[in-house]
Amino acid sequence: MEEIKDENDTGSLERPVLDLEPIRISVENIRREIHKVVVGQDEMINLLLAGLFTGGHVLIEGVPGIAKTLTVNLLARTLNLDFKRIQFTPDLMPADVTGTSVFNMKSSDFEFKQGPIFANIVLIDEINRSPAKTQAALFEVMEEQQVTVDGKTHRLEQPFMVMATQNPIEQEGTYKLPEAQQDRFLFRIKIHYPSIQEEIEIIKRFEGDFTQSAIHTVKAVMNKAEIETCKKIIQKVYIKHELIEYIARIIDHTRNTRDLFLGASPRASLAIVKTAKALAAMQGRDFVTPDDIQYAAYPVLNHRVILAPDKEMEGFEIRDVLKEIFQKIEVPR
Repeated sequence: MEEIKDENDTGSLERPVLDLEPIRISVENIRREIHKVVVGQDEMINLLLAGLFTGGHVLIEGVPGIAKTLTVNLLARTLNLDFKRIQFTPDLMPADVTGTSVFNMKSSDFEFKQGPIFANIVLIDEINRSPAKTQAALFEVMEEQQVTVDGKTHRLEQPFMVMATQNPIEQEGTYKLPEAQQDRFLFRIKIHYPSIQEEIEIIKRFEGDFTQSAIHTVKAVMNKAEIETCKKIIQKVYIKHELIEYIARIIDHTRNTRDLFLGASPRASLAIVKTAKALAAMQGRDFVTPDDIQYAAYPVLNHRVILAPDKEMEGFEIRDVLKEIFQKIEVPR
C-alpha cells in the first residue's frame, strides 16, 4: 500500500493512504438523485450523509414547507434499505412505536409484534408532537439499538438510523424534547428558507408538475454492504493528537464560560470527531483539519448546550458563543 506523510502533521509518522473512492462515488450518486427533486439544501444533505456514514441519528428543525420530510424520504429512496415513517401525534402510545405482545390463539402464547421502529431508516415526523412517555420509548432504541418488551430484548437490524423533524415555531400541542433525548441525536440541523435564486428554480421546476412526478425517478444507488464499507473507511480517517486536544479544549470552554448555562458532555466530543472524519472523507481527504472541526461543532453542539439567560435576553445565539470560543483557542498548525 502506498505510504504518504501528512503535511499537516509535525511528526514523522507515515501512514497508509485510504482509498476514498467508494465514499466519493456514493456521495455523488446520492446527491444527484436527491437533486432531481430538491433545490439547494446542500448543508442538510451533507450532514444527513455524515450521520448515515457514522451511524448517528439526526434531528432536523425548520418551519413547514422547506423540504425537511421530502429530503429524508428521498434519501431513503436512494438507499436499498427498509424504511418506515412515523407521524407523531399527542395520542401516540409507546407501543405504537416499539411494538407490543399479542396473544396467538393457535399457539396459546404471546408473540411480539414489531412496531414501525424496526427498520433501517426511520423518519419520525414532528417528534415534539408526542408526550414525554412516547418520546421516552425512543431512549433505549436510539442509544442501544434494541427494544425491551415484557422483559425480552429485541435487537434492531443494522444499519439503524433515526431522522426526526420538528417545527420550532408552533408551540401549541407540542412537547419540548428533554436534554437527555436531544443528546441522543448526533446533531441538530437547522434549515432556513431558500435564497431568491433557489425559490425561482423551485417554481420553474414544479410549476408544470403539480404531483411532483420527479420523485418517482429517484432510485436506489447504495446498499447495506456499501454503507458498511464507507463506515469502515471513515473510522480510519486520520486525526492528529493536536486536533484531539483542540476538540477537548472547545468542549471544556463550553463548560467554563458564563455565556452558557449548560456545557457539552464527552458524547459531544466523540460526535465532533465522528462528524469531522466523515466531512473530511466526503471532501476527498483522509485526514481531519481544524476547519472540519469548526464546521462540525455547531450542528453537534447547538442542541447540547444552553445559553445563559442574560445572553438569551440580549439576543445572542449559540453560534455567536461558539465563534467567541474559537477565537480564544489557538488553532493547531
